[in-house]
Amino acid sequence: MKAPLPPRHSGLDDAQALITGTLFVALGLVLFRHAGLVTGGTAGIAFVAHYALAVPFGAAFFAINLPFYVLAWRRMGARFTVKTFAAVALLSATAEVLPHWLVLQSVQPVFAALGGGLLMGAGMLMLFRHRASLGGLNVLVLWLQERRGWRAGHVQLALDSLVLLASLPWLTAWQLVLSIAGAAALNFAIAVNHRPGRYLAM
Repeated sequence: MKAPLPPRHSGLDDAQALITGTLFVALGLVLFRHAGLVTGGTAGIAFVAHYALAVPFGAAFFAINLPFYVLAWRRMGARFTVKTFAAVALLSATAEVLPHWLVLQSVQPVFAALGGGLLMGAGMLMLFRHRASLGGLNVLVLWLQERRGWRAGHVQLALDSLVLLASLPWLTAWQLVLSIAGAAALNFAIAVNHRPGRYLAM
């Protein structure tokens, strides 16, 4: 006899997850920016655009995600796409206003890398478990896990490595090492806690 499926997440459940998850990610991004680090995924691409072209991070992050909604709609469905769009919009706005609400005087770079990476990983897990993501490469990663069974954390780490390579012109050697450590912390949190079959995201 099969165990009954858990009840679907309510609209209120999803709303609190989107707000809390994006806040966790935004806090991690603030730590990274303060230490001059770069993360992976579309956020990392937005960091590169921010450093190279001096465009606001939030605007770059929002714009880079736009093409990926087509894949999200076709492969993951309308509900996932709408929640992902909301999460991306929330993070784009929060990442810009949070440094005005939370002014950091000093952050130890190693803590910024590891603590920021774990915060972002925890925030992304909240979104994943409520059938949402931060768009872009997250959409591709989740689709590959659901369709091919590839571990989300492992695929994300491979893609993040490519983004970090693209950011080399704007990083010192130490910042690169810490950025890699931060990406590893982020993906460790996802790989350990987001395995196929371990959690049913409704």
